[in-house]
Amino acid sequence: MTTKRTDTDKVEAYTRMLMDAAAAEGRSARDLQQLRHAIKFSPEMLETIARMDNANEDHLIDQVYREFKERLDNGDLTISVDVTTAVPMGDELRAKVKEKCERDFDRPVYLVEHVEPKILGGIIIEARGHRRDASVRTHLVNIRKTLSSSFVGGDDE
Repeated sequence: MTTKRTDTDKVEAYTRMLMDAAAAEGRSARDLQQLRHAIKFSPEMLETIARMDNANEDHLIDQVYREFKERLDNGDLTISVDVTTAVPMGDELRAKVKEKCERDFDRPVYLVEHVEPKILGGIIIEARGHRRDASVRTHLVNIRKTLSSSFVGGDDE
């Protein structure tokens, strides 16, 4: 039988984890101040810091801060565009995708590339709440739906 942990139990566990780590490094007071400020962190901030930590790249936080501030101060209009393909993009395709996205969004873009073999081929582009799915998998699903609805007794799955 598993016991469900209460919020009180979870708070104590997290508190002890932080206290033990801070005490071992001799930084209890500093960590307490950081925790006070962490309450204000957005989910994106926490996710970014966690990703950097998981990749053992937390040493880049200060550089990311400076770059973020510089871009913010200079009014950077670049938008991030998620691009998913079944295999890694080559330089030529990457340049074409970037150029097309910059025309479509009328601003500079930064491509965030993802490889997802399940899409079989093609490309999925996502940015600012918009999604363009030109993947082979989606095309096959749409063809199946069209064929299924065209025939009496066709399955509609």
